[in-house]
Amino acid sequence: MNNNTPSEPATRDLLLADLERGSKPRDQWRIGTEHEKFGFCLKTHQPLAYEGTPGIAVILEGLCQDGWDAVTENDKIIALKHPDGSSVTLEPGGQLELSGAPLENIHQTCTEVSRHLKAVKSVAAPMGAGFIGLGFHPLAKREDIHWMPKERYRVMRRYMPKVGSLGLDMMTRTCTVQVNLDFESEADMVEKFRLSLALQPLATALFANSPFTEGQPNGFLSYRSQVWTDTDPQRAGMLPFVFESGMGFERWVDYMLDVPMYFVRRGGRYIDAAGQSFRDFLAGKLPALPGEKPTITDWQDHLTTVFPEVRLKTFLEMRGADGGPWHRLCALPAFWVGLLYDADAQTAAWDLVKHWTAEQRQQLRNDVPRLGLQAEIDGRPLAEIAREVMDIASAGLRNRNRLNDAGDNESGFLEPLREIVESGVIPAQRKLAMFHDKWDRDIHPIFDEFAY
Repeated sequence: MNNNTPSEPATRDLLLADLERGSKPRDQWRIGTEHEKFGFCLKTHQPLAYEGTPGIAVILEGLCQDGWDAVTENDKIIALKHPDGSSVTLEPGGQLELSGAPLENIHQTCTEVSRHLKAVKSVAAPMGAGFIGLGFHPLAKREDIHWMPKERYRVMRRYMPKVGSLGLDMMTRTCTVQVNLDFESEADMVEKFRLSLALQPLATALFANSPFTEGQPNGFLSYRSQVWTDTDPQRAGMLPFVFESGMGFERWVDYMLDVPMYFVRRGGRYIDAAGQSFRDFLAGKLPALPGEKPTITDWQDHLTTVFPEVRLKTFLEMRGADGGPWHRLCALPAFWVGLLYDADAQTAAWDLVKHWTAEQRQQLRNDVPRLGLQAEIDGRPLAEIAREVMDIASAGLRNRNRLNDAGDNESGFLEPLREIVESGVIPAQRKLAMFHDKWDRDIHPIFDEFAY
């Protein structure tokens, strides 16, 4: 357990202890679901600016009730916080994100998501705004996007073009849904990390929902996933070292010490440290703050600046899925909880993937954004593997036996994914068919038919 105060200088041992405190007994495991969505003008379908009406600022102000507190930066509202641990935050291009409270079961998760989406619609609709869940903005050009007034994004916006050609698109034109899950021990963390990293391309395929760019098909099923391949190779990807012997909290600390920094926060200001080394910071040799050493808060900030397919903090974040409609926002936590929160399911799923090589895992990740369930690994179609994984996840949820008032367990939340697996048609393919037929190659109906 880390007992130092946030302002005390950190040491390598304290960085390690900060990760170790994430280990929790099984009865304290929780589920945290996050999802992002694009705001748009109902009349034009163009992205919302921060200022004006309809606009992001007035929507945040409208949501700031029923226990929510506003968070400001430079006198501008940039987020909302709730005592239950949930928050509403802004991505760089105005994507509105709900970071859910740590909850005990998926019944509660789905109630939380529904309540949030209803609240957003009740505020946005009267002023002429709507929100939609997709992996990549289907209409807006990069220059159409309005940047949000957050200092963190100012630093990242300058740095991104130096390390990849699609980083600004990642920041402004993508949306995801992810789930954050707990682990019992270092060994359990490693097992969950490996399994979820190996199967993350399957989640990408099942949730692929970004086949359009600037009004036209882009040749991909999950363009959001493809964008990550040219964002920043030093802080994204499949992390082969996670599968190597010696993986643990210390190995993650070493990885993070060598990931280039973005910034340091001091007195409400963001000091640009882009490209500099946290390892140097730990030694008091950071060029941006000569002679100063980091605090645990600096370390925790740094942990948020890597974007691999699975990310470790004091919990594990599943990061492979495109944003989507309400029922799939509930399906993602069901998928991963079914696989990772039941010991028999976790073992069965690992038996499916443990023989995959690093090269095979990487090739699958490379193929899925374009091929979806038609991708193959180890001579097997991903669609075939998906059937087995869905059965394992469903059994895991039944074994958990978390019931709602009607006596239903959580396995019903997998139904949207079961339909995809049974039909073999993923969300992006359905939208492409509608685009070519029902919509007569006009992208605008997507906002009318798929808005929340």
